[in-house]
Amino acid sequence: MSLRKFRDALIVMGAFLAVIWILQVFNWADGYRLDTEFGILPEHVSRLGDIFTAPFLHFSWQHIEGNSLPLFVLGVLAAYRSIGRFLLASLIIAVTSGMAVWLFQSSNELTVGASGLIFGYFGYVVVRGFVDRNLVDIGVGLVAGVLYWTILAVAIPGTPGVSWIGHVGGLVGGVLAAWLLRTPAETRRPLLPTRWTRPASGPAGGRTPSVDDLLRDLKKQQGMANSQDQKKR
Repeated sequence: MSLRKFRDALIVMGAFLAVIWILQVFNWADGYRLDTEFGILPEHVSRLGDIFTAPFLHFSWQHIEGNSLPLFVLGVLAAYRSIGRFLLASLIIAVTSGMAVWLFQSSNELTVGASGLIFGYFGYVVVRGFVDRNLVDIGVGLVAGVLYWTILAVAIPGTPGVSWIGHVGGLVGGVLAAWLLRTPAETRRPLLPTRWTRPASGPAGGRTPSVDDLLRDLKKQQGMANSQDQKKR
């Protein structure tokens, strides 16, 4: 991870938070009419496109305040490796979370908020390192899991006033994005460096030597040492 990529992730998430807070000001000043016009209304075909606008809107100041910090932290952790992959992951998460609400939630319940993205970024960050076999990302995912595992309680059915269906959809989308956007196997770095190697011109042909190869090398070194001792005598 380079400082430049980390800086880019901070800028992207800072800009995203600035946008949703500016929209919140206008939404509040207009009596939250934006929620009614651009929130997800399940099973209404004419409102299907609102799955892409609902994450930018919130029902109240408490709603946006509760979402802002985990959205920023998990968003930065999801974006620092690659902004391009992060944007694609965000699209996948928005679709899976929004479609889960649109298909399975009660048809008279309006839904807005960035919590689907939060759960998606959580799933993406936790799973990405294991899929890519990257020690740094595994460490980041474990830290995120320790810090934010309690948010999974909000995905349990029955939490009043909470769209747990959207949370579960976002979580599934994050795991799916980690798999779909994984680093190709041929370009992955090994988890641990290879200690024993031979040059391509050597008898092992550039492959990692076996135990027999190493034993033969040791015997040759011992034989050379014995012959040198005999010459000295």
